[in-house]
Amino acid sequence: MKSHARVVVIGGGVVGCSVLYHLTKFGWTDVVLVERSELTSGSTWHAAGGMHTINGDPNVAKLQKYTVELYKEIQEYSGQDIGLHMTSGMMLAATKERFDWMKSILAKGRYMGLDAHLLTPKEAHDLMPLIDPDQFVGAVFDPVEGHLDPYGTTHAYAKSAKKNGAEIYLHTKVEDLVQREDGHWRVITNKGEIIAEHVVNCGGLWAREVGRMVGLELPVLAMEHMYLITEDMPEVIEFNKTRGKELMHCVDFDGEIYLRQERNGMLMGTYEKACRPWSPVNTPWDFGHELLAEDIERITPELEVGFRHFPAFNNAGIRKIINGPFTFSPDGNPLVGPVRGMTGFWSACAVMAGFSQGGGVGLALANWMIHGDPGFDVFAMDVARYGSFATLGYTNKKVRENYSRRFSIRYPNEELPAARPFLTTPIYDRLKDAGAVFGASYGLEAPLWFAPKGVQDHFSWRRSTDFDTVAAETKAVREGVGLMETSGFAKYAVKGPGAEAWLDRMLAARIPATGRMTLAPMLKEDGKLIGDFTLAKLGEGDFLVIGSGIAEDYHMRWFESHLPKDGSVTIEALNLALVGLSVAGPKARDVLQALTHLDLSDAAFPFMDIRRMDLGMAPTIVGRVSYTGDLGYEIWMKPEYQRYLFDAILEAGAPHGIRLFGLRALNALRLEKSFGSWSREYRPLYGPLEAGLGRFVALSKPADFIGKAAAAAEKAEGGTLRLRTFIIDARDADVIGDEPIYHKGEVRGWVTSGGYAHASGLSVAMGYVPKEIADEADGWSVELLGEVLAARLQAQPLFDANGSRMRS
Repeated sequence: MKSHARVVVIGGGVVGCSVLYHLTKFGWTDVVLVERSELTSGSTWHAAGGMHTINGDPNVAKLQKYTVELYKEIQEYSGQDIGLHMTSGMMLAATKERFDWMKSILAKGRYMGLDAHLLTPKEAHDLMPLIDPDQFVGAVFDPVEGHLDPYGTTHAYAKSAKKNGAEIYLHTKVEDLVQREDGHWRVITNKGEIIAEHVVNCGGLWAREVGRMVGLELPVLAMEHMYLITEDMPEVIEFNKTRGKELMHCVDFDGEIYLRQERNGMLMGTYEKACRPWSPVNTPWDFGHELLAEDIERITPELEVGFRHFPAFNNAGIRKIINGPFTFSPDGNPLVGPVRGMTGFWSACAVMAGFSQGGGVGLALANWMIHGDPGFDVFAMDVARYGSFATLGYTNKKVRENYSRRFSIRYPNEELPAARPFLTTPIYDRLKDAGAVFGASYGLEAPLWFAPKGVQDHFSWRRSTDFDTVAAETKAVREGVGLMETSGFAKYAVKGPGAEAWLDRMLAARIPATGRMTLAPMLKEDGKLIGDFTLAKLGEGDFLVIGSGIAEDYHMRWFESHLPKDGSVTIEALNLALVGLSVAGPKARDVLQALTHLDLSDAAFPFMDIRRMDLGMAPTIVGRVSYTGDLGYEIWMKPEYQRYLFDAILEAGAPHGIRLFGLRALNALRLEKSFGSWSREYRPLYGPLEAGLGRFVALSKPADFIGKAAAAAEKAEGGTLRLRTFIIDARDADVIGDEPIYHKGEVRGWVTSGGYAHASGLSVAMGYVPKEIADEADGWSVELLGEVLAARLQAQPLFDANGSRMRS
């Protein structure tokens, strides 16, 4: 066994072998994989082996498409037969609501070039005669689906990697991981020690235990998963004989089952409601090529639906029942990327759909390690999307919920209840008493809207029970004054003698003067957006940075990896050590003026000013800025002052008709201003010019900020895309994101976000289109729930186009 290696990959499942192969494919050959038993010994060997390209997140779908296209390559290169069966597949809908969801998924695929299309129940039955067409309202056909041999595929990755120079050590159990002072890792195994620059945790069922070796509690949990294999079925044999091909894959979402052909019979699996975690605290190291006890009664409700939807199963005998553990994260997506605070330690685990996503995960991680960037927008899979709130108990509850709902519809206005409420602010009960309907963001309960007594969210793809109330909340802000909690934003304190110079390099904007704020994009080396912040200078060497709450760990990982070694700069994620309130609307100044002796006039406290001041008795930081696009103030305070100040603002605002508003009203208000948001309009896919943030990039400042050369090139060349706002001729539903944008009948772009702008009475979509047509006035349309609707380019913000309300 080698004593030194550039990379040690821990775990010999399909993901570990994919990572190993991709590292060697891109030129890193001094790499080894260590496996405690044999390759495939965890979840891989008993997987059903299905694969598909369709995914609700287009960025994940791209990686799945890459994975499927990779299989012929590794089979040919390795000489290992992977048992590839490209059968095509279909997703079935038994309800109108499910069919609406499928239409939205199909629409997302249009701008990705996926060749899928809708089917009637009769057409579905013609392609897959095992179904009862009377049980369904429609289907989606996908030609790029199939299945393979898990053993053969894993060994194809492994053989390809070894052919490129990698080494694989079997029956080599990692017993500890210790980082040396020089940053290298001691990988201590039962057969000796390897010194490595990088360690990749592909531990699968043991990923949690590997993480614990370095003090990390990964949000991953194994669940028991069952599928059955039938005896030979005459219907299958007849189809193969008459059609000359295999039966295709089927996913019956409403039956919560999936199926495919297995020899002359069928394989049927389910994500049952009565789900069961496996080894929820510790995974036994001696577990391997074992299966768990059969428990068919637990999946009987799902099988009963399956047998009704696929009547031929009623006459089929069961040849085998497979029950084995698979790992899941709280949202079902993988945990991929560098781990914050640890140099050279990487995660590639919780890849539940290993044969749909394993290749893409290996590609992204290898790119990330070698080039410093995954090459894709992988935030949906980034391990940094979870923070310290994702404890063992939280993970256990959320994974159970996710597993039991894997085939359930998640409506755009639906908030899932497991592990909630968890993180709350001091005014949570006040907000709840006022009718707040909460959503969970990064573990924190955040008010979405304030429901009248007796009214609840009705989950739907279309406008719902919150519509009129959200309209009233937006009207209150535009015509009077509204109060909103903003504690969910990320807050960072940056201090020290080197703070200003460091921020000048990290952020593309000019550093504001003391007592001032600015919008500050943050770029990667390639000039793409990695963050958008409000940067405030409170004093010399004293800065407050405000950003997206869901990206706190993501951004802290970037910040910490770029800190100077001399200790001249400190950065702290304040989280709930600093909480917030926002007052917005034309009466906002009148409300706050009642709480302070300081002059809040425009002349004394202009737009984008920030200062420390007492409001009533509470010490606060007040910035004159608002994401509503109206006159407004963001107020930050320690949590012990929030209840007092909340009540004081409501009392001061009572004569002005102050009203509480939530995130749904905020979304409606920001759309009227064409304000973008992180993870939608602003993400690592786009440059600042493309995203409409070019005016905040200070190319002329002396500092050589990260991404400066690329940003200058984008400005000179013009980039390729432009962010634009459109008005949609919608009726009873609004876009939510990822819908295709058409120009003159051809798909040319995609929606990033949208909704109904209540104060303007219009349905709005924001999205990206090619720069060559970005200013064309006519010919636009957007696909929504299967309909192509006329759209109009909105060149100026719907509200206060010249920004006078914000600045007066």
